[in-house]
Formats: sequence, C-alpha cells, structure tokens
Amino acid sequence: MNAQAASTGHAARITAITSGKGGVGKTFVSANLAAALARQGLRVLVLDADLGLANLDVVLNLFPKITLHDVFTGKHPLEEAIIPAPGGFSVLLAGSGMVEYSRLTPEVRDQLVDVIRQIRPKYDRILLDTGAGISDVVLYTVSLADEVLVIATPEPTSLTDAYATIKVIATTQGRRDMRLLVNQVSKVGEGRTIRGQLQQVVDRYVTPGLEAPVKLAFLGEILSDPAVRQAVQRRQLLLDCFPGSPAAQGIVAAATRLAD
Repeated sequence: MNAQAASTGHAARITAITSGKGGVGKTFVSANLAAALARQGLRVLVLDADLGLANLDVVLNLFPKITLHDVFTGKHPLEEAIIPAPGGFSVLLAGSGMVEYSRLTPEVRDQLVDVIRQIRPKYDRILLDTGAGISDVVLYTVSLADEVLVIATPEPTSLTDAYATIKVIATTQGRRDMRLLVNQVSKVGEGRTIRGQLQQVVDRYVTPGLEAPVKLAFLGEILSDPAVRQAVQRRQLLLDCFPGSPAAQGIVAAATRLAD
C-alpha cells in the first residue's frame, strides 16, 4: 500500500471508524464526518466496510444499482460502484446480506486490499465504516487504515465493548495511538471525562504487557440531540437539515480535529 502511495505522489489518509458495539451511531457519525470534511475542501470517500449488514445506503437514502458485491464478483468495475452522496463526498456501498463476506477468506482479504489500492490515490480522506464487534473481517479492515477512530456512548455496555476493541487492536496490530469520539453525551464535558476513565482502564489492564503505552486521543463529543433522530428518520445528513444543532456542531468540531 505504501509503495503505491509513493509511486503516485498522493495517497488518502485512511481512518477506520469502529465501535465494538452496534447501535452507537457509527454509520451516522461516519456519514456526517465525511460531509464536514468535504466542506473543508477535501475529497472524501466513505467505504461501507460492514460487509454483512451494510446500512450506509439507508442513512443516506441511496439506492445503489451497483455495490461492492458486484465489484468483488467481477460483474462491474470499481469506478461504476463509486457514487456521489448528499454532502459532497463519494461512497462505495456494500450490498446488504453479503453472508459470504462475513468471514475473512483469502479472497475477501485480497479484494479489500485491491479496492483500497485503487481508490487511495484519488481522494484526500477515506473513511472505513466497519462492522460492529471484533470479527476477523472487522479487525482486518481496521488493519488497512492509517488511524483508528473508536465511537462509544456513555452506556456501560458500549464502554465495555469499546475497551475490548481497543485492547484487541492494540495487542494484535501493535497500535499505540487511537482516537475516541463519544456520541450521545448528556452534557458538555462528559465525553472528555469518559475518555479519561477509558484511558485509566487501558493504562491498568492493557499497557503493562506492551512495550509502549496505548494512548487514546480525544477527538470530540456529540451531544444527545432530538435533531439527530429527526435527521435519521428523514434519511438526511444532520449537517444538511439541522446544521446549527448542538450535535451538528460537535461533528464539525470533530471533523476539524480529524483534518489537522
């Protein structure tokens, strides 16, 4: 991958967006972060890497005729599967119910690598919207990224799963720096407090067995906001329909940090 980047003189920075637990708003965050990055003048692509239970198309109200499934099976070339999304970025959508891609086979590995190799020179930022959990496919997708962004909510189950995800990625991939974005916080400052709590647990139970400490960088927080639910029900980007909402402001702030 790096050799490819060197030969073209340009390569997108790839961010894997993962969560451990489903239902924390990962796909919603991915889509709106992409829109916020695109507004900064960046060429952005979101790759729906949840190969078994893809739903980026639902969030964006898109009805793709050609998906990653068609690319993997050789029915269509990759460029035909990349489509514009509302918000000024591009998407590469997976087909829902791709059971054969829920397991990491050598074919799936090779196809994912080849897709990323082809798209990387054409964009400034690529967001990989991974599946939930720590399956082989999710972890392999994460391994293809330059950086990892973990999405969590203040719910205890979400924090437990976020911790498990951080631990597995740190121990199996050698990553020592990850970013954290806390969604659905009830008040300003709660996200930073949660980051501190997670960091303490990581320091105590993960770092001691490693040659260097694992650091969680706080990317930001998104306030619990009724505008989010309305945007999701409308199948619209929050940044388009409620740009002044507290949650939208949190996303824009996080995207600004991500772009730096």
